[in-house]
Amino acid sequence: MTENDGPKASERVQSLDRAFGLLEHLADAGRPVGISELAEMSDIPLPTIHRLLRFLSNEGYVRQDNSRRYALGLRLIRLGQSASRGLDVWAHGELGGLVEQFEETANLAILQGDLAIYVGQAPSPHTMRMFTEVGRAVSPHCTGVGKAMLAELPDDRILALLKRTRMPAITAHTITSPEAMMADIEQIRERGYAVDDGEQEPGVRCVAAAVRGLPFPAAVSISGPNSRVTEEKVPQIAPVLMQVAERLRDRFPSSAGQVGFVG
Repeated sequence: MTENDGPKASERVQSLDRAFGLLEHLADAGRPVGISELAEMSDIPLPTIHRLLRFLSNEGYVRQDNSRRYALGLRLIRLGQSASRGLDVWAHGELGGLVEQFEETANLAILQGDLAIYVGQAPSPHTMRMFTEVGRAVSPHCTGVGKAMLAELPDDRILALLKRTRMPAITAHTITSPEAMMADIEQIRERGYAVDDGEQEPGVRCVAAAVRGLPFPAAVSISGPNSRVTEEKVPQIAPVLMQVAERLRDRFPSSAGQVGFVG
């Protein structure tokens, strides 16, 4: 029997699995979390959580605040930026092409846990434009990319996510009831694209299409002031977005694998 076999190797794999699980729980929470709450989230014994958090803290992957709660550590920033660069390279040309055609900001987002994460962007040439920082996490119920990705999930998973996030009202136009959201989801599925009409930011309209067939939910979008991205323009933008989504699917590098999606 080699050192890679047997009970010790199995224990090491279990420890890795649990450590990554704790990181995912901290990411999903989006705020500092106490050990007792982590135990409830993960179903991991408290002594094991103490040991894993001590190791992750020493390595810089988690940090402890003054209230003795834990959050993701700064060392993860470099890993996240590296992963984001890989996705940005994959999509950069297509996002730039959208900007050239429509002169509005183009975005790429993925669904991670209960949040839509922006992982790529090509900015509009206009002085007044949409700017969403790469790495920003937003609730999916109030964004075009988020709703496009939700529409690709089974209904029970959508409803569970909406229950967990509680669908806060970000603007006066945000959809805040599961019933209204599911009705919108049905429309998105029928027409093949999503529209955020001032639901995340007043005066901003976003058109988004899901990138299907990837190992994780993803979507591409065009967004800008509703004075330029008018209702009349949406039917012109949507088919182009869906074509771009298909090309991104076909160009996705098979070696990229999973990008941390947690359903």
